[in-house]
Amino acid sequence: MSIEALVRTWDGGGLDSFFSSLAEDFRGWEGERTRHSLEYHLTLSAEQRSGGYVHLTWGIHDRLPAEEWNFEVTTVHAAGEDMHRLAAELHALLNSEAK
Repeated sequence: MSIEALVRTWDGGGLDSFFSSLAEDFRGWEGERTRHSLEYHLTLSAEQRSGGYVHLTWGIHDRLPAEEWNFEVTTVHAAGEDMHRLAAELHALLNSEAK
């Protein structure tokens, strides 16, 4: 299977600060935190569950108005160092220059 979607953001769409806040709040938070791209082709939601694990749901969605398909996957990360590492890797990706 191959899925592609054009995702547009302004200056990374706040993903850098979103992941940094998840990493900094390693003691947990209430409810779900969400983020999306300008046109909702990319959606992210984060919940911290018992045991100190962060569940990230990544969604890729078809273009409006069709919305004929969407794909979601959930990844699980340990709060603390694992989330700090993920935030650092995302920061490096968003701030790398195109080659």
